[in-house]
Amino acid sequence: MREALNVPLAPLTTLRLGGPASRLVTAESDDEVVEVVRAADRAGEPLLVLGGGSNLVVGDAGFAGTVVRVANRGFELDGTTLTLAAGETWAEAVDRTVVDHGLAGIEFLAGIPGSAGATPVQNVGAYGQEVAQTITRVTAYDRRQEQVVELAAADCAFSYRHSRFKGEPDRYVVLRVSFALEDADGLSTPVRYAETARTLGVGQGDRVDLRVARETVLKLRAGKGMVLDPEDHDTWSAGSFFTNPVLDAAGYRDFLARVHERLGADVQPPAFPAGEDGAVKTSAAWLIDKAGFARGWGAGPARLSGKHTLALTNRGGATTADLLDLARTVRRGVQEAFGVTLVNEPVLVGVEL
Repeated sequence: MREALNVPLAPLTTLRLGGPASRLVTAESDDEVVEVVRAADRAGEPLLVLGGGSNLVVGDAGFAGTVVRVANRGFELDGTTLTLAAGETWAEAVDRTVVDHGLAGIEFLAGIPGSAGATPVQNVGAYGQEVAQTITRVTAYDRRQEQVVELAAADCAFSYRHSRFKGEPDRYVVLRVSFALEDADGLSTPVRYAETARTLGVGQGDRVDLRVARETVLKLRAGKGMVLDPEDHDTWSAGSFFTNPVLDAAGYRDFLARVHERLGADVQPPAFPAGEDGAVKTSAAWLIDKAGFARGWGAGPARLSGKHTLALTNRGGATTADLLDLARTVRRGVQEAFGVTLVNEPVLVGVEL
């Protein structure tokens, strides 16, 4: 366990933004994570759990309390069951699973930054795959009961970019995550996402070479600035800043009417079934673009990515206040144009949108 005082948090986030932590403790085992969290809770001290920093927006004032950086390690494979310590780097774990062991189930999640422990919190997903499809068990420290608990997938309340862990952010600290993968003789899981299928030249539902699936996703992500590159400011982001809106049937009808009024009766926005009662999911990136915010929009140190409208980026020298001003401008523009309120995906620490 390592401890330091008044540590800048910006270098520990992919946005490279945020003021200092009063105290930063790097915990390198499950027991150390539990020890730090339990001690902070019993002392009534504010606590922030930090993984890879890829889904975090920290205020310029920093965090007046203890930040525990989860740095435990562990990659365990038992047949097709994979168990990862929360501190494992997610992208590296996917690479090992696909390239070294030839197992399918998380190959379309290649290149996503951050730690393994964050994946069940957000129900991380991309290109038609999400971790809820393969997670079997999450080991976590329950701060309320002050004990380590095992949660089956059915107890995690997974939904679109949401989970029990996100719904109760001050209760659980993820320690380990187990996944049920598939040995499909070198083939991927069925291709579900239309863009991926088009790029691969196959139909939705087909399987492809597992490594080709991974490499294709990495190229797609890189083209959108979603693979970390310290030299490319388009990757200085928290990934997708807004979630794709899910509208109930009445809300979607109102939205569609505004689209036709603004863009023409022949324009059809992206629309995907989203559960029962006629709910529809549409594209936040499409909304942002059609509201007048093109790639690269902005004039200051915080701008939309030049590769993808859904990423808000630090062009160098930005502050968190700059980034949030940009986010508010985009959110307000979409609301005025289409009557849809975008919701931030990253966790906000010490700030509000």
